[in-house]
Parts: sequence; structure tokens; C-alpha cells
Amino acid sequence: MASDSKPKLPAKQLAILAIARVAEPMAYTSVFPYLPDMIKSFGVEQNKIARWAGLTSGVFSISQSMTAVAWGKASDVYGRKPTIIIGLLATMTCFVIWGMSTSLTMAIVVRAIQGGGNGNVGIIRTMVAEMVPEKELQPRAFSVMPLVWSVGSVIGPSFGGFFAEPAKQYPSIFGGIEFFERFPFALPNLLLTVFFLVSATSALLFLHETLPSKRGKQDWGLLVGQRLARSLRRKPALVPSRRRSFVDGEATAPLIPNNIVTKKSSQQRADSGSAARTVFTRQTILNLVAYSFLAFHSVAYDQVLTVFLNYPVIQKTPENSKLPFYFSGGFGLSSGEIGTMFTLYGIVCAIIQFVVYPPLVQRYGVLQCFKICSLIIPITYFLTPYTVLFETARGRLIALLLVMFVKGACIIVAFPSTTILLTNSASSLSILGTLNGFATTFSGIGRAIGPATSGAVFTWGVDNGYVVASWFYLMAFAIMGAFPVFLIVEGDGPTASVESSDAEDSDSSACDTLLVPDESAVSDSELDDENSKVRQRGQGYGTMSNKRT
Repeated sequence: MASDSKPKLPAKQLAILAIARVAEPMAYTSVFPYLPDMIKSFGVEQNKIARWAGLTSGVFSISQSMTAVAWGKASDVYGRKPTIIIGLLATMTCFVIWGMSTSLTMAIVVRAIQGGGNGNVGIIRTMVAEMVPEKELQPRAFSVMPLVWSVGSVIGPSFGGFFAEPAKQYPSIFGGIEFFERFPFALPNLLLTVFFLVSATSALLFLHETLPSKRGKQDWGLLVGQRLARSLRRKPALVPSRRRSFVDGEATAPLIPNNIVTKKSSQQRADSGSAARTVFTRQTILNLVAYSFLAFHSVAYDQVLTVFLNYPVIQKTPENSKLPFYFSGGFGLSSGEIGTMFTLYGIVCAIIQFVVYPPLVQRYGVLQCFKICSLIIPITYFLTPYTVLFETARGRLIALLLVMFVKGACIIVAFPSTTILLTNSASSLSILGTLNGFATTFSGIGRAIGPATSGAVFTWGVDNGYVVASWFYLMAFAIMGAFPVFLIVEGDGPTASVESSDAEDSDSSACDTLLVPDESAVSDSELDDENSKVRQRGQGYGTMSNKRT
């Protein structure tokens, strides 16, 4: 039965989680192409746009970091699924209001509320870790969400660049429509509500809860989704008498749950208190620091890059250019052209994520790939401002795209790698929600400070003729962020195995139930059958232990 015991990815549930996730990166990246024009429409001077663009992004991230732990703890108490759905709806509402901002103050306040109203980044990471505890499957599983981000990065900038200021870009269609003349940046956000509703609906109807204490409980959303799916089938699917997966029949569980013995609540509280004290270890701290630095400079790079692309071209003369450091100027691109640039950027990142990353880390290892990327990233930051020195517009764009592709490849490898390393540094599955909440908090601080400070440095640089200033600033932080990477030791991480399930009676467990194998696992009535399937999926994961193997 070796083939039955070989773990497999829960592909269906990961796909549903990806659908639930895709709207957020689309919305986030759709802002990039038109943000400089939006800030300019508020009456901000050209040289000051970078400062306010960085601050606008910064308040989103700082608000997100302030509420991330609370969202993580809420998901530990109320479940991953409801918190994700609430976050999606909150983000959708805020994006619609953001698109109708009429002043810089309103835009900043709405972005701050938007950041605080969503903690899905850490929660989704936790769900992936709970779905796929097997180390050999983690590189592919943890590459799914960055792949989704890459897909969103392809579609999002297209929406932002092509649909912003529709009355100006497409006067024959939208010209004379008062709403779009008054709110020129509302259309991309209104269109994106469709994707948010699809994401929230798919999560409600088809996403399974992965929090151990909630998996055995009835989920009316799933029942409706199951009945809806069954009504669309030509023939009703036969329910197997033995389930092979805790979520969708694609990941093998060694025990068949039927009789469920509930653990004592006092033991649960003791396990919870013990787990809380093990959140911070030397390795988790190193991983959190490395992740925070990565978030700091990578997000700041993309933010400053949009302003750099929008900044006017300056003809080089002996008076305004003294190489290697004293020169200025940008690319002078419109929001539509910036959207096209970021779309190409996203396509390349998606290809790297899906095709290159899994075999790369399988051959060289997650940590080794992360180390190499941490050395290459500062070089790309150093080269970025010098692409403006090419004589022709085509030469400048080709040079910048090459640098962007290399930087994007490194970031695409680095982010899922640090996520895997952080997950494997955890001492217990029961702390993953809280740990990822802290990761979101610390990285959110980096995402806030990075764009805000680099935007201010960019403003100072162009005012004084040193466009290299912000890029060298980010390079310095990328170099500092490389140091903790070389101190990280890859941990064994929480795993699931048949042997570990035998130890659950005496050891702390990620789940709140013990499983007793039995041949009978399906009831007779149709409604009981649906409930039984939900309970089976929920409890099949209970063979996971906190003990490392």
C-alpha cells in the first residue's frame, strides 16, 4: 500500500483558496499605474508625488501590521474561513470608496482603514500550512499563493492602467458622463468588485475550514455548495465508504475517522498556553527579521518604481549630470504605459513562479535559494537608476525590463522560501495562526516604513539631482536584510505521519480530537451523509502531531 501512503497535494482546496485570494493582489497592484496621476490630481507638485505615494502605501501597511495579530488570533478562535470572507468584503468596500477619493486626506484615511480591515495574508499562509504539513510538498504548496499574486499582478495593473480616467482615455465612450469626470479613478475599483464577490462566494460555498477545533462542526456554506454542485451534475456522485483526504480526497490520511473522542477542555487550555510560549524562538525571530527586511525593500521598490516611470525625462547636460552619482530624470510614461510594464512584469513572475521555482528549490533547497536571491537583489537595486542613462527610449525600457525581471525572479523565489522557512521554524501547528499574525505585523511595519521613507528619499534625490538616492537607500537595506538569512537553519517543521498520531493521547496536539479508526464512516440519510462528509474531512487531519519526526 505504498502508493496509498504517499502524500499528495490537496489540489482542489488549494485551487479554491487561490480563487479566494486572487482579488486582493489584483486590487492592490491596480493602484500602481494611476497612483502618481491620482496624487497629482489632488494638487501635489511633481517632485512631491513620491513622498505622498509612499505615505499612502505606508498607512495601509502600518494599519495592517497593527491589526494582523488580532486577525490571526480571531482566526484561531472563530476559524480561518469566516475571517477570510470578512476581510474580502471589507477590502472590496474600501476599494470602491478609495476610487472615489476627492482629496489626499480622504485617500490616506481610506487606505488606512483598508489596511486594518484585512488580515488575510497571514491567515491564508496558515491555511496552506495546515493543509500541507508534509515538507516534501511544501515548496509547491507554498508557491501557489505567490503564483496567485503574480496572476493578480498581471491583471491588476491592466485594470488600473486601462480603466483609470476613462473620460480622458476613452472620450467617445465615457466622455460627458458626470460620474467618471468627477471620480476619474473609480472605474477600475468598481470592476474589481466582481472579482471580490467571486472570491468571497467561492470561499463561502467551497472552502473547507482548516482550524482543528472547527473542522468537526457543521458548515452551512459547504452544505449549500455541495447541494449546488450536485444539482449541476448529470448523475449524482457515489459517496465512497472510505475517505482518503481530510479536505478533498487528494491528500492521503492514514486513519478513517468515525468515532470521535473529544479531548478535555483543560488539556486544550494547557496546550494553548504552552504553544503561546513557544511562538518566539531564535529561528522564528531570524525568519521574522529576514521576512520584514524583504517586505521593506521589495514593496518600496515597486512603489518608487511607478513614480520613477512617471517622472519626466530630463535631457542630460554637463550641468545636470556628473556620473557616477549626480544625474536625474525618469521615463515619462503614462498610467496606461505603466500598466503595460507591470503586466509584462507580472507575466514573467508568474512563469518563474510556476515553472522555475518548484524544481529549483527541489534541487538546491529552499534555504540555499533564499541565500542566493538575497545576494542578487541589492545588485538589481543598484542598477535600476542607471537604466535612465541609455540614449534612446527603447534602450531605456529594455534595460529597465531586464533589471525588473531579475529582481522579480529573486522576489518570487524569496517570498515563498521565507514563508516555508518560517513555517518550519514553528514548534507547533497550534501557533501558526499567531506566528503568521506576527509575521504580517512585522512585515507590515516594513511595508509601511519602506515606501514612506524611500518616497521621501526619492523626493530629496530629484530635488537635488541624485535620482540614485532612493535606489541606493533600498540597496543598503537589502544588504542588511541578507545577514539574518545566512544565520537561518532550516527546521523540521510540524509534520503529519501515522506514527505521530499514536502519540496524541499523551502529547500536545494541533487538533482537539482523537480519532478511532472504524470501517463504517457514512450514514444512511442524504442529510446525514453530507454532515458525515464534512466531519470526515475535518477530522481526517487529526493524525497530525506537534512532535517533530
